[in-house]
Order: sequence, then C-alpha cells, then structure tokens
Amino acid sequence: MTSVDKKAAWKETLEVLKLSVSPAIFSTWFSQTHLDKVEEGEGRATIHVGCSSSFVKTTIEGRYFGLVQDSLAKTMGKPCDLVFLVKQNPDRVSQELAGTPLFETEKKEQEDLLAAFTRTRVRPGFSFENFAVSSSNQMAHAAAEAVSANPGSAYNPLFIWGGVGVGKTHLMNAVGVMLLEKSPSTKILFCTGEDFTNDIVEGIRNKTTQSFREKYRKLSVLLIDDIQFIAGKDAVQEEFFHTFNAVTGAGGQIILASDRPPSEIAKLEERLRSRFEAGLIVDISPPDFELRCAIIQIKSKERGVALPMDLIQIIAGNVDSARKIEGFLIKLTSEARLRKTEIGEELVRSLLGKAEEGPLIKKASPGDVVTAVSKYFSVGKRSLLGESRARPIARPRQILMYLLRRELGLPLQEVGRLVGGRDHTTVMHAVEKITSLASNDVNIRGDLLGIKKSL
Repeated sequence: MTSVDKKAAWKETLEVLKLSVSPAIFSTWFSQTHLDKVEEGEGRATIHVGCSSSFVKTTIEGRYFGLVQDSLAKTMGKPCDLVFLVKQNPDRVSQELAGTPLFETEKKEQEDLLAAFTRTRVRPGFSFENFAVSSSNQMAHAAAEAVSANPGSAYNPLFIWGGVGVGKTHLMNAVGVMLLEKSPSTKILFCTGEDFTNDIVEGIRNKTTQSFREKYRKLSVLLIDDIQFIAGKDAVQEEFFHTFNAVTGAGGQIILASDRPPSEIAKLEERLRSRFEAGLIVDISPPDFELRCAIIQIKSKERGVALPMDLIQIIAGNVDSARKIEGFLIKLTSEARLRKTEIGEELVRSLLGKAEEGPLIKKASPGDVVTAVSKYFSVGKRSLLGESRARPIARPRQILMYLLRRELGLPLQEVGRLVGGRDHTTVMHAVEKITSLASNDVNIRGDLLGIKKSL
C-alpha cells in the first residue's frame, strides 16, 4: 500500500473515531497517531499504528483497542489485527523541521496536556463526556460540574461518598480533566488516602517533611480518593488538617471521596469531621437498571462494539455495578475475538452463566437458604414449603428452588424433597422460569442478589 493510500485510510479511520469519542479524548490521544505499515494477508490485514509516546500507546492500546480495530476494519473492508508501536509520524517531523507556527503551537499544547496528566495523576479516560447520569448520581454530577466551572468557591470541600464502583473516582477525575484542558499548568494532584499516608511516613523517615508540604500545600486543587483510610492515624490526620487549611485558605479546591459519610468514619478527628461537613456532602447510590444500560452503551462504544438494546438489557439485568460491567465487556469482546464470532445473545448468556458460577452461597446449607428466602419475602416457612399457589407465595418458592438447584448444586429430586415433597419436573419448571425472568426482569435479579448478599 502506498504512502498516499495509508494517509487516506488513516484519515478515514480518524473520521470514524471522531464520531465515537469526545473532542477532548480525540485531540489528546488519536491526533498523536499515524498508520505506519500495512501487511496484507489472506482475508486479513495487520496494521501497525505509530504513537508519539509510550504513554499514548499504553492508553490507546488499553482503553480503545476494540474501537480502533473496528474502525480500521470498516475502512479496509476486511478484519484487521493491530500492532501498536512508539514511532514518530514522519510527516509531522518534516512539518516540525519546516517550522510551521500553527503546527508547533498545536504540538506544544498536546505535549503540555499529556505532561499535565502524568504529573497530576489525573486519568484522562474519566471525563464528564463519558459519565452516565441518572437520578442515583445526578446531584453528585451537578456538584462536580459546578466545582470544575468555579473551583475554590462553588462547594469547598466537595465530599462524595458511596459504595464500590458507583463512579466517585470517575467524577473526581472528570473535574481534574476539565481543569487541565482549560489550563495544563493548573496545580492539581489526584491521590488516594494511602498515597497521602505513605508520603508523610516517607517524609518523616527521610526527614523531608518540608518537601512533602511543598508538594501538597501549594496546590490549587487536591483530589483525594478513599479519604477514610487516614482515620486513626494521628500524625497523618495532623498533617492533613494543616494541608486542608493551607489549600482552602489560599482559595484552592478540595474534593474528597469515601465509602461512607464523615459522620460514620470511625476514629476521624472531630476538627477534620467538622471541616468535611462544612462543604457539600453528596452520596451516589448503586446504579439502577436504566443507568446500567447507559453505562453499557458508553463502555461498549469506547471498545468499538455496537450492542443492540436487547443484549444491553440482558447484561444490565445480570451485572450490578459499573466495574463489573467494564470487566464483563472486556471478557465479552475478548471471547468474541478469540472465537472469531459475532456478539450475540447466546454468547452473552453463556458468559453471564459463567459469571454466576462463583461460590456466592456455596457455604450455606439448604436450611440457611430457606430461612433467607423466608425472611427476604416476609413469608412463613410453612407457607413457603406448603401447597399454596397464590402468586405472593409461588414466586418466592420458585426462587427458593432456583437457588437450591443453581447455587447449592443439589439434585432435582433433593430440591423437590426439601420444598414440600414436590416432583422433580416442578423443580425443573421453577428453575427454567427464574432463569428466564432473571435475564430480563431487573426486579427478579434484585431479589436474587439481595438473598445472596444476606447469605
């Protein structure tokens, strides 16, 4: 393929990519790439994509591999294998040597932004553009946007709390990304409570506490994830107290994230608790069904996979957190690539089945499961195991049989014996019914998860 063909092919690919990612992500990452070499094979092509730095290569290869692969396949008209390498674009090098003022300005801006992400530890993949919003996180999203528009005065500090994988870290990073895009020289630092603790311990051990204070106290924006980990550590809390006062006193912004509100963080000094509560405290609830659908759409689009709505709803009905969704999509795309097959309902359901094989309640006894179902639905054990066919009794009984069969692995006859001496065909029908409902009905899925968690 000639040099002109390579340029045209990559230009067309970039046009496709522009439609799939935000302008900020495109200018930061994809504008730093070029098509270096094409190796034609039988029915496939191996594409060598050059990246301006190892940072760009690692990010695109890790987060956008599938998206680039699918975009190239559309352009080339055949399946493509990708090889990413660190190599400067010769056309850009020649432009740089020619001293084109506009090119030099754009190149310097991009280099400054990349250097800023590295220096501040802010993750550019977590932006407001790819954050899905619903009623469970709407307040936190609005507060983060307000802070990014007016840091230091909108809400200071902003304290975001919630369970694992609900989007706290994403929102904190999104604020950092927006501020760095406005001004890459902004003094921002993203770290965890453990990072802060380690830095102060190292400063005390090496007698370099002054450099530690220079690092943290002169920041314009300080983003600390998992702040609850500093609780109970007197020296760390003392240092953070002074850091907090120094940053906010100079007009800087502080954003904190935790798995619980300040009032519930044990062994947190009262003076810190009062400062945390002086700002805005917002919580993020676990994603509901609609939000999980939106997250799946965003994450699959980032990977270059266009999932139909029926598959999105099946996944959303079975996977309950954003992190698990991302993990499942990685597994799904990898499995489809290895099998060289299209992503369809059969593949999705087979992988969801494997995901459910984990020993969630393997240690529970049949009696424990009966008790858990009885308590969860507020149905007496006698009614649950009895003859009543009323819906408020029959559906919990079907769920009980499903759990005994699928989770404990009991034989059909044994399940029937435990649940009021029923025939094995009745058990089979119950298991099939709940399996079908669990794939499409988020309420049934929620019931199953609730019972499993209680066990």
